[in-house]
Amino acid sequence: MDIVVLCGGLSTERDVSLKSGALIAGALRESGHRVVLIDSFFGYVGPAYSDPKEIFDRPAGGGAAEISDSVPDLEAVKAARRQNNSSRVGDNLIEVCRAADMVFLGLHGSDGEDGRLQALFDIEGIRYTGSGHLGSAIAMDKETAKKLMSAAGIRVAEGVIIRRSNAHAPAPFLPCVVKPRSGGSSVGTSIAHSEQEYADALWLGFEYADELLVERYIKGREIDVGVLAGEALPPIEIKPKTGFFDYKNKYQDGSTDEICPIPDLSDELDAALRDAAVRAYDALGLEVYARMDFIVDAQGAVWCLEANTLPGMTPASLLPKEARVAGVGYTQLCGRIIEESLKRF
Repeated sequence: MDIVVLCGGLSTERDVSLKSGALIAGALRESGHRVVLIDSFFGYVGPAYSDPKEIFDRPAGGGAAEISDSVPDLEAVKAARRQNNSSRVGDNLIEVCRAADMVFLGLHGSDGEDGRLQALFDIEGIRYTGSGHLGSAIAMDKETAKKLMSAAGIRVAEGVIIRRSNAHAPAPFLPCVVKPRSGGSSVGTSIAHSEQEYADALWLGFEYADELLVERYIKGREIDVGVLAGEALPPIEIKPKTGFFDYKNKYQDGSTDEICPIPDLSDELDAALRDAAVRAYDALGLEVYARMDFIVDAQGAVWCLEANTLPGMTPASLLPKEARVAGVGYTQLCGRIIEESLKRF
């Protein structure tokens, strides 16, 4: 197949996406596909062509980028692009993607995971991996996703939306978690135990979003469960060595212990986590693959924090580790994602 792998983009998860994209492209090439790796924000910047199909004879893209422990400077990324317009889609991107048999979305965060690019591709008749535009948009909006999951009988944390206009009010709960209403990789997320920490958390959160979700903090074990083709993968437990599972702890080697299979996980809890993951996947209208984040409290209750419709595909990412335990290697996982995505079209 002729496949475009899209990565990068203009979200706070850009660096993670660049690494995901490079690894996905490498795995697909090993499987015999003709692959072009493109940064969606910069577009196709390779040699000129008379027919977009020609670029699959000379694949573009290099090795995997390194992920910094800090959020990328998006203003510097904007300044580096030759295009002098406000478009978040780079030159020739739609034309090249239309020439591909499939577009593998290695994007994370805004423009890639929020349904907007999926909607554009639907209009253009371009085939792509993962969930459709509606499920993607719903899952990215944490407040809307929580309402749908709650209606499906899944426990979710009590929470309220905070806007700049009511940011002066006292914290609705303490301790609490403050995070952007839409976003990923825990960028702009804080745990507050006091009014001062709450004020600081709002200040940080508003750097990344105009609306924040403030939730009652639930103490417990953090366990994630991937879903592939409607079936739950083995749960994986996350144990940061310091602090919580923030951006740095997600992507810096050695910062977090990620345990899969979980040795002390009872059959009952394993079944409850897998059942909740699949029910959340179905409630949000997701397709092909996703990953659900949970907290298991001291009483053994399972609480769903959020859904990720394009989970990371780096060596440190959770979904590939879960799939490997289930007997699905990285290259096979990329192939399965394409196979399942083709069924949508």
